[in-house]
Amino acid sequence: MAKKTGRRRQEAPQQPATFGGPLADYSDGLFGYLQRADQRRWAEAYLRGLLATPGKKSLRRMAETVSASPTAAQSLRQFLNASPWDWAPARHEVIRRVGRALPVRAWSVDTVFMPKRGDHSVGVHRTFVPVAGRAFNCQQGVGIFLATDRGSVAADWRLVLPPDWTDDPARRRQARIPDAAEPQSAGDCALDLVLSLAAQVSHPLPPIVVDLPGSSDTLTALRGLGARDQKFVLAVPAGLHVEPVAPSADCGWRPEQPGLTTLPVGELLRRTGRRRLHAAFEHRHGLPVRSVRVASSTARLAGPGPCFPDNGQPVLRFFVTHLPTSPGRIWATNALHCRVDALLDLVRLQPGAADSIRMMSDEHGLLDFEGRSFPGWHHHMTLVSAAHAYRRLGPASSEA
Repeated sequence: MAKKTGRRRQEAPQQPATFGGPLADYSDGLFGYLQRADQRRWAEAYLRGLLATPGKKSLRRMAETVSASPTAAQSLRQFLNASPWDWAPARHEVIRRVGRALPVRAWSVDTVFMPKRGDHSVGVHRTFVPVAGRAFNCQQGVGIFLATDRGSVAADWRLVLPPDWTDDPARRRQARIPDAAEPQSAGDCALDLVLSLAAQVSHPLPPIVVDLPGSSDTLTALRGLGARDQKFVLAVPAGLHVEPVAPSADCGWRPEQPGLTTLPVGELLRRTGRRRLHAAFEHRHGLPVRSVRVASSTARLAGPGPCFPDNGQPVLRFFVTHLPTSPGRIWATNALHCRVDALLDLVRLQPGAADSIRMMSDEHGLLDFEGRSFPGWHHHMTLVSAAHAYRRLGPASSEA
C-alpha cells in the first residue's frame, strides 16, 4: 500500500468548457485578437457568466455558472485584473457591429456612479449622486452610447480621475494608472469620448446628446463642444450665467437688451417664455404624440473661455420645454436654426443611455466589478458593454 504523504496534490487550473453557438461566435469576433487561447476562452466565459448568472454577478457565482473547476473564480479574476490585454479593439468591434446592424441616430453621453467601500478602488472619491439625493463614496464612469431605434449601446468609457489619484505616485502605481493619464472631470471625459469616437468613424458624424447629472463641470463640455462643428444638445443647470444676444442687421450678433450683461439661463428663459413660446410636437416612432410649448433664446457663455471666431464665445441656443407642472430640463445647442421639433427628438434619445445603464446594472453586473486597478475597471466595462450589445442586437450581433 502506498504511503500517504499528507500533502494534497495541487490541481492545475482548468479551462472553461467550450460552449459553441452564437455567443461563442460573437465572443470570437470581439476577442479573437487576444494572443493566447486561454484569454479568448475566459473572455467567452466571462461574457457567458454576465448573461447567464442570476442576481449579483460576483466572480465566484459566474465561475460556478460557466465551469466545474474549483479554480475557475481565480482564473476569471486573473483574466479580469492581471492579464494585460488591450480593451480598445473589442470596443471598436462593438461599434462596427452596431453600425452594420442599425442606423445610429445620435451619440449619447451619460454617467454611472458605482458605490464602493473604502478608498482603494481606482478613482474612488466622495461625490453627490443625484438619483440618491446624497453623497457617496464611489467610482464615476462616463460612457458614450450609440443611440438607435432599438435602444442605446455603450461604445466607450472613461473613468473620472480626481487629482488625489493622479498626483500621488504610490496610488498611481498601486492602481496601475497609465503614465499618460491626467486628472479628468466628467466634462473632460465627455469631450475625450466624443473626440475618440469621431476619430474612429469615416461616415458623417451624428448629433451628440450629453447629460452629466451631478457634475459641476458642465461648462468644460459645453465650451469644448461649442468649438466643434458637430451638432450637439447638452443639458445645462439653470444657474449657468450667459450673455443674451440677438441677430443684427449685418448678419452678426448684438446684445439682446442694451445695458443687460449677464444673467442665469433659467431666468433668461423665464423672461423669454413670458414674451413668446414656440409650438412644437414631440414625436415617437415618427408620429406626433404630444403638443408642447418651448421657450428658446440665443446667448453666449459668460466669463473667459477659449478663443473663437470674432474673438468671443460661440453663440448658442438655449431652450426648455414648458410642461403642465413645471419647466423641464434646460438644454444648450449649437444648432441655431434647427426646428424645435427636431431638437426635441434629439433630447428624447437621451433617456436611452440611462435605460441602458440601468439594464447593464440590473442584468449584466455593471456595478459588480471586483478589483481595484485601472485596467481591471476597463476590462470589466468592456465585457459588460459587450454582453449588453449582444442582448440588445440579438442574432445580428454574432455576424461579422
